Amino acid sequence: MSCLEKERDMANLNKVLLIGNLTRDPELRYSTNGVAVARFGLATNRVYKGQDGEKKEEACFVDVVAFGKTAEFCANYFSKGKPIFIEGRLHFNSWETPEGQKRSKLEVIAERIQFMGGPKTEEPGETEETEVEADNDIPF
Repeated sequence: MSCLEKERDMANLNKVLLIGNLTRDPELRYSTNGVAVARFGLATNRVYKGQDGEKKEEACFVDVVAFGKTAEFCANYFSKGKPIFIEGRLHFNSWETPEGQKRSKLEVIAERIQFMGGPKTEEPGETEETEVEADNDIPF
């Protein structure tokens, strides 16, 4: 058995779990075959003690993509600043600009999303938890 064959037999896992706040409102578009696609940003924060004993904070900014009914749900109920829980997978996206420059980006494809607050139109103090699972019509 060659090294390449051994690598194919290895177990793989591509799972991401994130809780954070939206950094921008979801942008909803539709693909040429009519599939809803929502793109938005998520910020996750980490608080820790540095070597000097001082409290430090760092933020990680992630681009998220949702498809189908999940995308439409995001566009209807999510807005900048809202806290959400995302379960998904990493996807490496690469493309070439019209000027011929190669670009790439690592993004999270949302498979399940749990809204950790109320809808955009809620009254202050009211909360609602809603969970949406992704459709299987993701184009890749």
